[in-house]
Amino acid sequence: MSRALHGLVLAGGQSSRMGQDKALLVREGQSQLSYIAALLEGVTDRVFVSTRPDQQGDPERSRFENIVDRYDGIGPVAGILSALDEYPDADWLVVACDLPNIDEQTLEFLVEHCSEQQPFTAYSSSHDGLPEPLCAIYRAESDSVVRRFVEDGIVCPRKMLINSDTRLLEQPNPVSLDNVNTPDDLEASVLEAAS
Repeated sequence: MSRALHGLVLAGGQSSRMGQDKALLVREGQSQLSYIAALLEGVTDRVFVSTRPDQQGDPERSRFENIVDRYDGIGPVAGILSALDEYPDADWLVVACDLPNIDEQTLEFLVEHCSEQQPFTAYSSSHDGLPEPLCAIYRAESDSVVRRFVEDGIVCPRKMLINSDTRLLEQPNPVSLDNVNTPDDLEASVLEAAS
């Protein structure tokens, strides 16, 4: 890719179903946030962590460059739009912090096969074939597309990618994008709860 590719770890969620902060779940001695950030460092020019305003003082998030949400009540799209605001000339590899099985191969394949024309490049879900918007590349040109959806009251990133010109790829590792939302999901994953 000719322009800068920045990495964005979405770590501003409420984690309400989990009952604890998913970004701080511990795996092999490091937080899930640190694990995702390290993977992104291998494939992007700079890595940022998306946070809510009330998370700015969090010690783990403070270890990284933060982009603080500038929008309220629109879920993960708040982080994506805030990143596009902050660095409008960069493309963004956006990854949710609740993907315990994500690996280097998954990110490398996504970057290698990123569309130079389409605003979004994402994987098809191995479960339902729909786009996986929280491990995807949002090119700088996607800014106007995302904003139009938000203005129309659509804040679901998956619906945005379904209804846009999105390059869809098959996942090299079919379980890499399985996320954790509840304690049961956590127990079934590779993570261990932070003690």
